[in-house]
Amino acid sequence: MRNLEKFVSLCGSVADGLLLTSVFSRHYAAESGIAEGVAVVSKAGCRYFTDSRYIEAAEKQLKGFEVLMVDAQHGYISRLNDAIRDFGLKTLGVEERYLTLAEYNSYHETLNAELVCAQEPISRLRWSKEDWELEKMLKAQEITDETFTQLLEVIHPGMTEKELTAELIYRLLRNGADGLSFNPIVVSGPNTSMPHGVPSERVIQAGDFVTMDFGCLYDGYCSDMTRTVAVGFATDKMREVYDIVAKAQLAGIAASKAGVLGCDVDGAARKVITDAGFGPYFGHGYGHSLGLEIHEAPNANPSGKEPMPLHAVTSAEPGIYLPGEFGVRIEDVVIFQEDHAQVITKSPKQLIIL
Repeated sequence: MRNLEKFVSLCGSVADGLLLTSVFSRHYAAESGIAEGVAVVSKAGCRYFTDSRYIEAAEKQLKGFEVLMVDAQHGYISRLNDAIRDFGLKTLGVEERYLTLAEYNSYHETLNAELVCAQEPISRLRWSKEDWELEKMLKAQEITDETFTQLLEVIHPGMTEKELTAELIYRLLRNGADGLSFNPIVVSGPNTSMPHGVPSERVIQAGDFVTMDFGCLYDGYCSDMTRTVAVGFATDKMREVYDIVAKAQLAGIAASKAGVLGCDVDGAARKVITDAGFGPYFGHGYGHSLGLEIHEAPNANPSGKEPMPLHAVTSAEPGIYLPGEFGVRIEDVVIFQEDHAQVITKSPKQLIIL
């Protein structure tokens, strides 16, 4: 089933039609990265509206949609109300998570259909990835792995976190990335105790851990990985914590397969860290889904109470963070198969001392 058919299948149960306003749902429905526009999907027809900057590309790339241009005489609201009338829509499902209050109020006041919140069923369409989506994610991860390999030749005492970040971004793009899946986290020394620390002017020194959490976009799809390396040497405590995190990640990966609850995957990894006495220092979830967005659902965290579907793609990223000392996180991306987790991150996981 192509993606547009998945959206059409929701019509009639969720609402008469769907109004797709987020870049993620428009990309997913159209299977194309058209940058701007709004789409209406219904059993009676599907229309995509965009302006003169994108109309030619939309007409060439979009399959299954009637493509119409908006201009001064035919604005978005006019085009949308025409579709509502032509398709006989009484209710229109919207993506409430991606609408500002002003946008929602505007649609509510001007569209000739009742708006229905439809974010959950729309987002659920992307829980399980198609084979062609997985191919794009494999390519994105390949670029990310190659970048990490190159960075191992770059990191040295005396460079700043911001300088390393610049090197990282340059190499992602040079290796074929279309962009960043999120702003990289590059921290060193005591800054590694902050899971989402921001790169600073701190100078990397011998005896530091350096944590790099980064990913790229390839044809709209995200990669994600984290590696923590030591510069010069690692103390016994640094080695101990690193080993515990590595064992926790392997335990989580071993528990990952289709049908398992997300909370149980998290619990398998968390138990290793808790049993080692570092439970209070692992505050975030073990894993999140990713795809067109860097954070999607379902999640392998304590609140993940639903079975993980076949071909869900999640991160596997336990960590231990000791305030004022250091932190360690190791992150791979895995695909949930019927009886195992396929790890698509190829970078080494053993402690690397540069």
